[in-house]
Amino acid sequence: MKKLDDNSTNIKKTHSIRFEISATFISIMFLTFGLILLINLFFMEKFYVQNKREAIIQAYRSIAQAITDGDITSEEFDQEIGHICERYNIEMIVLDADSKTVKSSTSNVEFLAKLLWENMLTSSSNTTGEFETREILDYGDGYTLQMDMDRATGRKYLDMWGVVGSGNLVLVRSTMESIRDNVIISNTFMAYVGIIAIVVGSIFILYISKKVTDPIKRLYLISDQMKKLNFEAKYENLESYSNEIDVLGQNMNELSETLESTIKELKKANIALKHDIAQKEEIDEMRKEFLSNVSHELKTPIALIQGYAEGLKEGISDDEESRNFYCEVIMDEASKMNIMVKKLLTLNQLEFGNDSANMDRFDIVDMIRNYIKSAELLAKQKDVTIKFDDYEPIFVWGDEFKIEEVLQNFYSNALNHIDGDKIIEIKLIQEDNHVRVSVFNTGKPIPEESLDHIWEKFYKVDKARTREYGGSGVGLSIVKAIMEGMHQAYGVKNYDNGVEFYFELETK
Repeated sequence: MKKLDDNSTNIKKTHSIRFEISATFISIMFLTFGLILLINLFFMEKFYVQNKREAIIQAYRSIAQAITDGDITSEEFDQEIGHICERYNIEMIVLDADSKTVKSSTSNVEFLAKLLWENMLTSSSNTTGEFETREILDYGDGYTLQMDMDRATGRKYLDMWGVVGSGNLVLVRSTMESIRDNVIISNTFMAYVGIIAIVVGSIFILYISKKVTDPIKRLYLISDQMKKLNFEAKYENLESYSNEIDVLGQNMNELSETLESTIKELKKANIALKHDIAQKEEIDEMRKEFLSNVSHELKTPIALIQGYAEGLKEGISDDEESRNFYCEVIMDEASKMNIMVKKLLTLNQLEFGNDSANMDRFDIVDMIRNYIKSAELLAKQKDVTIKFDDYEPIFVWGDEFKIEEVLQNFYSNALNHIDGDKIIEIKLIQEDNHVRVSVFNTGKPIPEESLDHIWEKFYKVDKARTREYGGSGVGLSIVKAIMEGMHQAYGVKNYDNGVEFYFELETK
């Protein structure tokens, strides 16, 4: 399995999905924190004031209820009102009808009593006393809720006062400075916490986004390799698929294997198709060449036959000897045509695979000896000496009939091109698991430029001489087709005093 990394492939420059995810979540965190900070700055003080207002009202009502129920001096009331005052930083005082202090949560009793009577006696919102302004927030039957500001210190206070029960005066008071301080402290703390949360969150988001995007990045790199028809890159197999990305990776692995297999099959089919097309083109070329060569080879004998036949018909010569000569020429040319057609048919069957080899085990020495004996008359007619040593039996594998035809072509070719000492020598050379059969004849060597062409159909080194002995130029092509059909070696060698043709056969 091929492991992918950033440098393993040339990929297009793209925006990293990890960067996009991280940037998106970090931006959301910044926006969320900024929004919360703005809400705190603009609305937290109002929220505190509202809370303080409700606390003062609750304290005022608790005092009023205790006065009404006669429990203002009880221990339970002291605990309840003490808890409220401590929690919300509230000061309170209760006076009876004679201005005596009934209950107070502060040591500054005289100041609160004075403030309470001043509020009771003053009906206007603007005063010339200790307080410069009074802003009425709410009032009702027996109570008033107002915002006061100390002219000397500039501090603001939230006051609620009124008459409860049978003439008891009540004042509940809380400074607004504590509210502002709490808001500032809260916002400052939130800013610090927010910055730390953003830093930690950013690190966490980068880590999580890397965990999430690394498999996607691997899939991206794999797909880029698949685009280049490289199917070695695979998504790392996991023991268990934990999410959809892992399943997608496994599917891509299977898709890669399927594509690779399909492309291999297509390539095989393409190669086979190309081979078939090439074979068809080769067959077409062979057919064209065959027709051209056949028409060329038959043209001369047909012309001779037609000419001599017309001469006989027109009675060019009344001499019986001349007429017999004409008839012999016609018969000789017809015989040559018949032999050539038979060889062409044999070659055609061999080349197109219609005549498969019948492999048998036979004695090659005995076959050669019998053929030499049957062709002895041809050798005597040309005064040729045949040399063949006395060999022990050598058994080979092959089609005996076709091998004899190969030997016949080599032998007749040697007879037709014999010269000099007029010797034909047939040798057998055993090597390992095969034997080489060679047929040597004295005479002129084959020109070097013709050695590669003598196995081609209708190729003739010496056309005049070939025509003289009635050769068709097909014999060596038949040898080539037979030996290649049995997948055995064959060839030709030039010597200073002659030419040697050979073929090989397996002995095991």
